[in-house]
Parts: sequence; C-alpha cells; structure tokens
Amino acid sequence: MGLLIGMDEAGYGPNLGPLVITASLWKVPGDPRDFDFWEALQSVVSQKKPSRNSSKLHVADSKQVHSSSAGLAPLERSIMPFLQLLSGESSLVSLGELWRLLIASPAHFDEIQKQPWNGNDGFSIPTVVDPEVVQQSRLNLQQAFAAAGIELQAVCSEIVLPERFNHLCREYGSKGVLLTRLCMQLLTRVWDRESTEPALIIGDKHGGRNRYDEYLDEILDGEMIFRVEESTAKSVYRIGNTEVRFQTKAEDHFPVAVSSMVCKYTREVMMELFNQYWLQHVPDLKPTKGYPVDARRFKNEIATAQERLEITDQVLWRGQ
Repeated sequence: MGLLIGMDEAGYGPNLGPLVITASLWKVPGDPRDFDFWEALQSVVSQKKPSRNSSKLHVADSKQVHSSSAGLAPLERSIMPFLQLLSGESSLVSLGELWRLLIASPAHFDEIQKQPWNGNDGFSIPTVVDPEVVQQSRLNLQQAFAAAGIELQAVCSEIVLPERFNHLCREYGSKGVLLTRLCMQLLTRVWDRESTEPALIIGDKHGGRNRYDEYLDEILDGEMIFRVEESTAKSVYRIGNTEVRFQTKAEDHFPVAVSSMVCKYTREVMMELFNQYWLQHVPDLKPTKGYPVDARRFKNEIATAQERLEITDQVLWRGQ
C-alpha cells in the first residue's frame, strides 16, 4: 500500500472572504507514483463534464467544475459525496459541521464563528442539490473505492480569515511566503513521518516559486532533503520514502482536484453567508465574490452599514 496527498487552495487573490487551503490523504494499492485514480474510478467519476443524464461525478480543477453562470449546483453535486463519505455514519447537513470536519485547530474554529456573518453555523448544506442524490453518489463512490482498494483517510483545511491573513502577511513579509508556510503546516497534519509506506505528495506551484526545500526543512526534524528537480514546470524532492512535487497543472492529479473542489466549495458557501449578512443591512446590495475590482465596489456600498455595525477593516478586508 502507498499514500497520496493532494494539496490546493482557493481565494488567494480576493480582498474579501477567506483563503482556503486543503490537503486530502489517500491510501492506494502498490506504489502511489504508479496508481491511476482516473482509471480505477472511471465508473463513477469523469475529468470532463459528464453528459446531462450521467450519474458520474465531475472531478477536476474547481475552475472547470464551477462557474458563476451555472451557480453552485455542479460543484456541490460533485464534492458533497466525498465530504459525506468522509463524515462517516453521520450526515453532513450544516456549514458548522463542515467546518468541524475540515479544521484541525479548535482556535481557528472559534475565530471563524466570531465573525458577524459566520454566526449561523447551522446554514444548511447541500444548498441546491437534492440530499438523496448526494447520498446515492456517496454509496456509488464507497463501492468503487472498495473495489479499487482506495481509502480516503483525511481531508484537512486551513480557513484563513482577513485578520489572520493580514497578520501573517506582515509577519512573513509577503502573501507568497504566507501561502507556502501555511501549506507546509497543513502538510504536517496529514503526513505521518513515522509511516514506512511509500508516499507521494503533490501540490500546485505557488506563483513563480521554484525552491521549496527551505520551507520543507522548517517542518522536518533535521531529515535529509534530496533535491531532484527545480524548474518552472515542477519542483521535486525526496525525503526518505516520500516524494514531494510542486508542479503546474497539479489538478490533473485526482487527489489535488478533490482538494481544489473542497477549497472552492467551502469558500463559495462562506461567501454566500457573507453576502446574506450584508444584504440584511443594505437592501438591494449586489453580491460579491470578493475579487479586487468588485470588492472595492462592494466595500463602498456597505461603508455606512459597516460603520453603524462597528465592523473594522481589520476584520473585513484583506489588504495585501
């Protein structure tokens, strides 16, 4: 058996809403570098958008699965069965339960709940898709995983709100370093260095960064890191029986695609809650996704309500 970890993020660029980073941990038969998820799960998932009548789940980079014009349904339809499978016997029915499932640190959970717009942790999920459809897809996935010898062992996320984001940017000097260090810290929650099983870790490249060994060194206890390759296409390292890759188009790998979709879904649902909150205080307010140009429009339109509600920019706005 071998282990595969896929990492990705959503919400790196916006001024409003959270940055979400996710790592998913999988156990697979044989050498993880040779295992093909797409072939093993071809009866239940598809990298390309399935036909209208297909029961297959669309698993790919979240940018391919989700679009503003189509709404949340396609993404929710595809990722909720994985989350329900992870939740075990209890069904996942609220945003609060999703946070508890994904977040390892109780302190960060409390931080999320303290934001004015996140008080409703009972916000129901799935938001659009029929829960019975989700449950049937969960059963299909479960059967396909069992037949292929695949185990989804963990999904863990960092949900970074504006106040913490800004603080860490100041501490680390840039949001690029922030992203890399948070990814490394997240990795320590799902990567068991005591395991003797071969492991493959794959993440998307962080902008133009080619060197990651100094950041890997920060989370390792003096272990030798062998630099295999560092280029614009990918950076590859060996640590014992583990291979670590940061590469372009990492979402072509199934574990990274699932992590990408978890990130996007979590952020989208939290932005839905955010927009609902402000609409209660500013009638006819157009919702925002939080990206720079529209975020400034949104901030201007809520300025009076923000002052009345005594909500500081420190809580609301990512300034980096």
